[in-house]
Amino acid sequence: MSEIEGAGVALHYTESGSGPPLLLIHGLASDAEGWSDAARSLATDGFRTIAYDRRGYGASGAPDVYVATTVQEQAEDAAALLGRLDALPALLVGDGFGALVALELLVRRPQLATAAVLSDPPLFAYVPAATEALAEERKLLEDGLRAGGRAAALAVWMGEGADLSRAESWQRGFFADYAGQASWSPSRRELRAIDVPVALVTGPASAAHVVAAADAAAALLPAASRTHDGDVVRAAVALGR
Repeated sequence: MSEIEGAGVALHYTESGSGPPLLLIHGLASDAEGWSDAARSLATDGFRTIAYDRRGYGASGAPDVYVATTVQEQAEDAAALLGRLDALPALLVGDGFGALVALELLVRRPQLATAAVLSDPPLFAYVPAATEALAEERKLLEDGLRAGGRAAALAVWMGEGADLSRAESWQRGFFADYAGQASWSPSRRELRAIDVPVALVTGPASAAHVVAAADAAAALLPAASRTHDGDVVRAAVALGR
């Protein structure tokens, strides 16, 4: 991986392919490596594909005291990365928390993006029914913390059978993300003002409240498309044509 300065921290990234730039923004409990298969496919499909470890994850840096982040802070990192790599404007592809980062760029800095794919976007302010599911999720995390500390809590959140081989390098990022996940929620007016194409993607394993959040966003975004097959690569290729 290569390294570049983000908005005050070192960000590690990988690049592959050539063509229109495309930025892959990972979600909670992941890193750039989690995009490896998608990155290869997108590079083959003619994109200059950039994947990076967000601050606090993998090989990227974070402040010495790092207990919470914001979507805005994460978006500044993404914007700095794209600018320093001369990769503007880019197709943004965000998963989970990464989808919020992409949305923040579309709202505040629309000149940086040509389009976006939002996979499992956690826009739960638009889903009243999410309250119960999120409360249960927090309880599971708290139980895991009490039983075995941060590593155990992260394992509980990821679920049985999850690949934990890189989980140790995700702990700081995960808990900072989790604390900041509710730090940002765009208004309906802001979403209606986004005029680039946006694909909302969920899959068979997406939770009901996540599907509802994607449906709510798709109803507000003027140039939205909606798919339920979980195929982020296909959605990105369709937007990039």
